[in-house]
Amino acid sequence: MENTTNLSLPKEKLERDPVKTVILASMMGTAIEFFDFYAYGTASAAYFPSVFFPQTTPLLATLLSLLTFGVAFVARPFGSFLFGHFGDRLGRKKTLVVSLLVMGVATVSIGFIPGYGSIGVWGALLLCLCRFVQGIGLGGEWSGAVLVATENAPEDKRALYGAFPEVGAPIGFFICNGLFFVLENILTPAQMQSFGWRIPFWASAVLVFIGLYVRRRLQETPLFKLAQERDNTTRSPLREVFKSNWKEIIKGTFLMGATYAMFFTLTTWSLSYATMALGFSHSEFLLLLMGAIVEFAVLIMSTSVLADKIGRKKVLMTASVLLVVFSLVFPFFLEGKHNMVGMLLFLGVGFVIMGTLYGPVGAVLPELFPTKVRYSGAGITYNLAAVVGAAVAPTITTWLIAQYGLHSAGLYMFVLAIVSVVAWALTPETKDVDYTK
Repeated sequence: MENTTNLSLPKEKLERDPVKTVILASMMGTAIEFFDFYAYGTASAAYFPSVFFPQTTPLLATLLSLLTFGVAFVARPFGSFLFGHFGDRLGRKKTLVVSLLVMGVATVSIGFIPGYGSIGVWGALLLCLCRFVQGIGLGGEWSGAVLVATENAPEDKRALYGAFPEVGAPIGFFICNGLFFVLENILTPAQMQSFGWRIPFWASAVLVFIGLYVRRRLQETPLFKLAQERDNTTRSPLREVFKSNWKEIIKGTFLMGATYAMFFTLTTWSLSYATMALGFSHSEFLLLLMGAIVEFAVLIMSTSVLADKIGRKKVLMTASVLLVVFSLVFPFFLEGKHNMVGMLLFLGVGFVIMGTLYGPVGAVLPELFPTKVRYSGAGITYNLAAVVGAAVAPTITTWLIAQYGLHSAGLYMFVLAIVSVVAWALTPETKDVDYTK
C-alpha cells in the first residue's frame, strides 16, 4: 500500500490519497461511465433505427432512436438529486461506487434486449427503461469523480486535478469507438445488425468490475472529512443548495449547456449525418472521430493547466466566443459528398474548442458551491446543462436540416453559445475561492 501524503491547510493537517490513486479512481471510473454512455450513442445513431424502429420511415426511425438517446439526459438530474443527497451526507467514496454499479447493470442489460422483430414495441420500451437507469447512474458519477479529484488537489492545481475525470470522457469514447471499429471490420453488416452491436454493452461488465476495484481503494476526501470535523455538513443538502445557491445553479447550467450541445453535435449527430447523408462509411467515420478524440484529450489537459495559471474565466470566455462563431460556420465544412477536407476541419476545429470548454469546467462547477452542498450543487448544475444542451441537440439538429437545410444545423448551438457568453460575463473568477468552506 502506498503511503499517503499530507495536505496542509490553515490550522489543519489533512491526509489525502496519493496522486496516482486519485487519477485512477477519478479518470478510470469516468472513462467506464462514458464508455457505457457512448456505446449507446453509437448504437442509437447506427443500429437502433432498424433494430427497434423498422416499421417507420428511415428519417422517423432515426429521430425516434435519437430521442431514446435523450431519455438518459432527462434522468440525469434525478440521479444528481439522489446521489448528491447521499454524497453530501455520507461521503463521496460510497456514493461513487454505487453510481458506477447502477450505470454498469443498466448498460449490460441493454445488450440483451430483443429487437422489434421478436417482441415488437416492448423492445423500444425496455430500451428507454434501461436508458433511464443509465442516466440515473451517470447523474451521480461526474460530480463525485471531480470532487474526489479537486478535494484532494493542492490549491494551485485544482483545474489540473479536475481535468483527470474530464479526460476520462475521451478515453471512454476512444475505447468504445475503437471496439466498434474493430467489430465492424471483422463482422459483416448483417452480423453487426444481428448481434455485433451488443458486444460493447456486454464488454462493459469487465470494465465495471475493474472500476469498482479501483474505487474501493479510495479513502474519503480530506475536505469532506474536514467538513465532518467542523460539523459543516447538512442533513438536507438538496433543500440547502436550492435555498442558498440557486443563482449558482442557474449560471452553471448555462455556462455548460452550449458545451454539451457542441459535444453531441460533434459525435452522435455527426456520426448519423456523415453516414446517412455525406457518403462516409460507419467504420471510416469512427476512425476520424477517434483521431479527433485524441486531440480532445490533449486540449482538456493543456487548457486546464492554463486555467490554473491565468484563471478559468479568461480561458472559458474565449472558447465560448469561438463557439458562437463555429456554430454559424461549421455547416459550410459539411457541404458536398464525402468532403474529407471539410470533415477534418469540422472535427479538428470543433474539438479544439470543445477541449478548451470541457477541461477547466471540472474545477469551475465545484468551485461555485461550498463543501456541504458541493456534490449536490455541482451534479445538479452539470446534469441540468446536459438536459438543456444535449438531450435534444441531435434530434433538433436533424429536424432543422430536414426543414430548413444544412446551413441551419448550428442554430440551436448558436443560441446556447450566446447565452453561455452572457453567463460568463455575469460569473466572477473562481480560481482563488476558499475551497475548504
